[in-house]
Amino acid sequence: MAHGGNPIFSGKNFREATQAPPAPQAPYGQAPYGQNPYGQTAYGQAPVQGGWNAAQQGMTQEQLQDLYNRPAAGPADIGRMTYDDVIVKTAGCLGILVVGAAVALAVPQGTGSMLMILGALGGFALAMVNTFKKQPSPGLILAYALLEGFFLGGLTRILDNLFPGVGIQAVVGTLSVFAVTLVLFKSGKVRATPKLMRFFMIALIGYAVFALVNVVMMMTGAVTTPFGLSTSVEIMGIPLGVFIGFLAIGLAAFSLIMDFTSIEAAINAGAPQRFSWTAAFGLTVTLVWLYVEIIRLLAILRGDD
Repeated sequence: MAHGGNPIFSGKNFREATQAPPAPQAPYGQAPYGQNPYGQTAYGQAPVQGGWNAAQQGMTQEQLQDLYNRPAAGPADIGRMTYDDVIVKTAGCLGILVVGAAVALAVPQGTGSMLMILGALGGFALAMVNTFKKQPSPGLILAYALLEGFFLGGLTRILDNLFPGVGIQAVVGTLSVFAVTLVLFKSGKVRATPKLMRFFMIALIGYAVFALVNVVMMMTGAVTTPFGLSTSVEIMGIPLGVFIGFLAIGLAAFSLIMDFTSIEAAINAGAPQRFSWTAAFGLTVTLVWLYVEIIRLLAILRGDD
């Protein structure tokens, strides 16, 4: 895929040979294999009639004309990745995710909380496995989507009980950001340039460090607010989590641009069809991240009312 794209796509061997091996060459000074020097037949042999004709192959003129009139084979016909493949497989992953979320929302509260923990830990483990696998595994990718559905369903249930309506607002917000990002990418207004990539990596590392410190302080009891430093620290009367939340949403949106760039590059390079699963996995990971950041930001804003 494109250099500097989403790390999920790194290390994948998207390029395969698409040309036949070269024909063997005759030694210098000799005629090519299957031919006689100077285009002459060997002494005592009848001339060989070359060429291909329909009669020799048992085809009528009408059948031959029909063969010529058929459309050329497209990428899907030769086993290459297409946008349709990516759309279908991404829809499948999101469908499984929605099923998992619905289960976590439907079961009793205690069971839903256990499913959320299982989804968080299992989803993280499968995310690492799928990220570093050289070849995509549809089963593992769909299992990841199901576990993330458990996690998102449990998280949404907890936050929606505290702040009614944040769940549907987060869904609408996620779809809106995805749609706007896709339109900006298709119009060419936003691209994953090297300069933006450097900014993205610096901001992402900073965000990861903050998240790690915040989790440690919450686990040790250094801060007791529901979102840790995000709500215990304020800047000009605004919780720190609001600024961090907007930064994280921006990072997730740019990660979508990286996904789109990688998918476009893979299709243009003629990547094998199976890597459409890798593309679907990358988009699912980013959309999960985006949803979590949006619902957390909404909860912080609602809690500050």
